[in-house]
Amino acid sequence: MTQPLRIAIAGLGTVGAGVIRLIETNGELIARRAGRPIEVVAVSARDRSRDRGVDLSRYQWVDDTAALVHAGDADVVVELIGGSDGPALTLARTSLSAGKSFVTANKAMIAHHGLELAEAAEAKGVALKFEAAVAGGVPVIKGLREGAAANEISQVFGILNGTCNFILSKMESEGRDFAEVLAEAQALGFAEADPSFDIDGVDAAHKLSILASIAFGTRPAFDAVAVTGIRHVLAADIAEAAALGYRIRLVGVGEAGPHGLFQRVHPHLVPLDHPLAHVTGSLNAVVAEGNFVGRLFFQGRGAGDGPTASAVVADLIDIARGEFGPPYAMPAASLTAAAPEQAGERRGRAYVRLQVADKVGVLAEIAAAMRDAGVSIESLMQRGANADGSVLVAIVTHEGPERCVAQALEKLESSASVLGRPMWMHVLGG
Repeated sequence: MTQPLRIAIAGLGTVGAGVIRLIETNGELIARRAGRPIEVVAVSARDRSRDRGVDLSRYQWVDDTAALVHAGDADVVVELIGGSDGPALTLARTSLSAGKSFVTANKAMIAHHGLELAEAAEAKGVALKFEAAVAGGVPVIKGLREGAAANEISQVFGILNGTCNFILSKMESEGRDFAEVLAEAQALGFAEADPSFDIDGVDAAHKLSILASIAFGTRPAFDAVAVTGIRHVLAADIAEAAALGYRIRLVGVGEAGPHGLFQRVHPHLVPLDHPLAHVTGSLNAVVAEGNFVGRLFFQGRGAGDGPTASAVVADLIDIARGEFGPPYAMPAASLTAAAPEQAGERRGRAYVRLQVADKVGVLAEIAAAMRDAGVSIESLMQRGANADGSVLVAIVTHEGPERCVAQALEKLESSASVLGRPMWMHVLGG
C-alpha cells in the first residue's frame, strides 16, 4: 500500500471537526484522487472533554499545540485555531522550521505574516497552503494561482464577507434596519457575539490583501487596504439604491496599475445588471479580469464547516500528490513591493447620503459645496422629515475625481445644517 499522508490538526471547532468528518466520510474517494490515503494521526484543542460529534479516540491527543509538530510522525500540520499571532503563528513557524507542510484557514495570519511564512516554506521545500482562508469552499486562490497563472490580472474584486452580505440582503428584502438584522444574524450564527471584524470590513480586508498579492505578484500589504464597513448603512440607503436601480454590497477592490497597488473595502452601489448584485445571503463571490482569459467569476459558500473543510482537504490532496509550488504563485523573492495608489485621482461616480436640518437654504448650501469642489451632481433626492426633524438627502454624482467628493464632504461636515457624518458609497463600474 502507498504510504498515507499523515496529518495533525490544531483546533477542533466547527471546521476542525468538519475536516475529520469529511476525511472519514469520503476517505476512499479522497485516497483515489490523492493517489494515497490521508490519515489523521494527532489532534489538539483547548477542551479535551467537549463533544464535537466525531470520534477522537483513535487519534493521539496533544495538550500543547506547539508539540503537535512532532506528534504521530505527521507529514502535514493543519492549523484551524485562528488569530493573526499567538499559538497559531507559533505553530506555523515551528511546523515550517521542522520541514512540515502547513495548511491553514487563517486569513488574519496569512494577511499579516504570509510573506514570512512563504519564505520559510520555500526555504524548506515544503508546502504552505491556505485555500480555505478566502471565500471558504470557493476555489478562488487555486483559480488565480493555477488556472489563470498565464494571465496578467488587472483587477480582482468581490463580496468577501458572508456576514455583511447576509445583513445587507436581509435589509434589502425585508426593509429592516441594520441593528435589527445584525441581532438576527447573531442568533442564527452568521455573526459573532462581537461582530466588529465582519461589519467593520476587517475580515474582508484580510482576504482582499491575500487575493491582491496572488493576482498581481505583489507582497501582501494588508496595512495599505482602505477599509469602511457597513455599520452606518441605513434602511433608507437600501431603499434609495433600489429606486436608482442598484443594490448595496460590501465590495473589496484590488487593482494594479502604473500608479501602484490600490486596495479598498467599502460599501458600493452595484448595478442590477452586474453579477455581484445577485449574490445574496451568506454567499461570497470574486471577479478577476485577465488579459487573455477575460472575466472570471467565482461564487459559493464562503464559510461553514462543509465548504471550509472542503477547501482544507483539497489542499491536503494537492500535498499528497506532491503538487505544490510557491504559495503566492511565484517565489517570494519575485513578489514586488508595490507602492499604494492614492485614491484622490481615481475617477468614478459616488452616492452621498446626508441627514440635514429641515430648513430653508440647506439644498442650496449642499449644491454650492459640491459646485465649489468641482463635483457634478447627476441626481438629488430629498425625503420627508423624520421624527427628529431631520431630512434625508441622497445625491448621485457624475464621474469625477474622488478628491473632489472628499473636499465637498469635508466642507459639509462642518456645516451646522448637516446632522452627523455623511455616508459616502462608491458606484461599482463594469
